[in-house]
Amino acid sequence: MKKQKTASRKKHRNNIKVALFANPPINSIIAGDCEAVLKQFPENSIDLIITSPPYSDKRKNTYGGIHPDKYVDWFLPKSEQFYRVLKPNGTFILNIKNGASDGEKHIYILNLILRLRQQGWIWTEEFIWHKKNSFPGKWPNRFRDAWEPCFQFNKQKQFKMFQNNVMEPIGDWSKSRFKYLTLEDKRRTESTVKSGFGRNVSNWVSRKMVYPTNVLHLATESANKDHSAVFPISLPTWFIKLFTQKGDVVLDPFVGSGTSALAAKKLERNYIGIDILNRYCLVAKRRLLAK
Repeated sequence: MKKQKTASRKKHRNNIKVALFANPPINSIIAGDCEAVLKQFPENSIDLIITSPPYSDKRKNTYGGIHPDKYVDWFLPKSEQFYRVLKPNGTFILNIKNGASDGEKHIYILNLILRLRQQGWIWTEEFIWHKKNSFPGKWPNRFRDAWEPCFQFNKQKQFKMFQNNVMEPIGDWSKSRFKYLTLEDKRRTESTVKSGFGRNVSNWVSRKMVYPTNVLHLATESANKDHSAVFPISLPTWFIKLFTQKGDVVLDPFVGSGTSALAAKKLERNYIGIDILNRYCLVAKRRLLAK
């Protein structure tokens, strides 16, 4: 009887999910595996997750590399924790791209998206990061990549989004386009594909700022910040502006040299960065202290 009670208590304890942090440890860089670290976080405590994990078979000198056939199974336990800690109205931005070998593209990203949807994520949008200063190059059967996708996932269809924060100058094209307006331009025109959306071109006359497209024309950074793969600070900055407000919590579970945490700090958001390698956590901390 005593053994049965002991076994029952152990089973009961194993079924209880206990977060060691009553609140997320904001403005900190944590060394460790993000899956294990995030199990200590309370549910629904993060406003935005933005990250660029190690790509399949890449960054071998940094993180060892993960084979494409094993990548999805490696990633899903981590994204399960992302889902748990993200607020219902929060957003998850994943910067990751397919590689190529033996003359064809890997499909592990496609498989990952399908499995993330099965996990409960809504695949809301796909942004294109156009690397406008990409160096030229040539391969026998393809050209040099000058872009990377940034996938947007949400827990529900209604989420926080502050589009006015990322408006941009309308551009010189408007001078000729708005010079002579047709009758069609002066009234709401329904979408030709019957999507329910329409447009009224005349509404934009004299406007100085407009909403951007889902293609982000951002230059890469030449200095590697003591890390093998650094995205420009302008990339996380754009998403942080779009999906958060001052005081919100931004998480990068593969923080590397700390670029996303630095962007969050500059925008007066709270940040949390996690990286499995302590030496990169030290780099991130130095960068944050310098600002």
